[in-house]
Amino acid sequence: MTSTAKSPNQSLKEYGRGITGGLLFSLPMLYTMELWWTGFIVDPLPLLLYFIVGFLMLLIYNHYVGLRSEHRFIDGVAESAEEMGVGLVLTLFILWITGRITPDMSILEISGKIIVEAVTVAIGISVGKNQFAGNGDEDKKNSDRHSNNEKSAKSNSKKEIHFFRGINLALCGSILVASNVAPTDEVVVIALESAIFKIIGIAVISIVIGGAVLYHINFKGSKKWIVEPRSHIGFLAGTAVMYSVALVSSAFMLWFFGRFQDVSLYAIVAQTVVLAFPATLGASAGRLLIQS
Repeated sequence: MTSTAKSPNQSLKEYGRGITGGLLFSLPMLYTMELWWTGFIVDPLPLLLYFIVGFLMLLIYNHYVGLRSEHRFIDGVAESAEEMGVGLVLTLFILWITGRITPDMSILEISGKIIVEAVTVAIGISVGKNQFAGNGDEDKKNSDRHSNNEKSAKSNSKKEIHFFRGINLALCGSILVASNVAPTDEVVVIALESAIFKIIGIAVISIVIGGAVLYHINFKGSKKWIVEPRSHIGFLAGTAVMYSVALVSSAFMLWFFGRFQDVSLYAIVAQTVVLAFPATLGASAGRLLIQS
């Protein structure tokens, strides 16, 4: 039995895809009021059983499909525990920054909300790590066989892709993902109840995740459909365009569902930023998945 050690860069990319997958699959649930209340009112025993069942599902997926499918059972357990831990931390952070967890809540309420949401997040993380890898991560040995001429040809072919094609697909992806939560009251609740620094934090997180998906974590489809920027300015421009698409699509959906009527400018901006979080996942990750 052999095992291959991963470099820190490979591990960061892998978990970057995992976090993106976890958010892509579970963000509508993280934006759902009924699940917030379920975590508050559910009894400890059913909550524990739910967590155990979720961990078993994660273990089964990793054993038969995941990266550890060809290794020992104990390796799959370690991988599942690691993903569940990341899921718990990521859920805690998202619930905190959206104002669903506050210091005045009891430990039981906080833990209930986290566990109810984290199971789905953890499974999404595992799927993201295993299924959303670009060609560069699927077979490391093949990376040494490509010549400079082949790389140059691929780069030139990508540049021929029309700019507006990418914009249109980013718009489709953002609407596809964000439309799951756009009509709900949760967007309004999060926007109006969250402190301004958290609204700014949501915007920053959206931009960072979107830029990472497009240019850094080798997300599925990025090598084929995204031209790597030659400078920091190109990276910032591409990320800014992507986030602008998410903001525009979010504002349109909120306006369509009547969320801008008789509200202040701050409420309009805050709602748009909150909805732009899932919209950014659609404009970046969703866009690449649609094309792939």
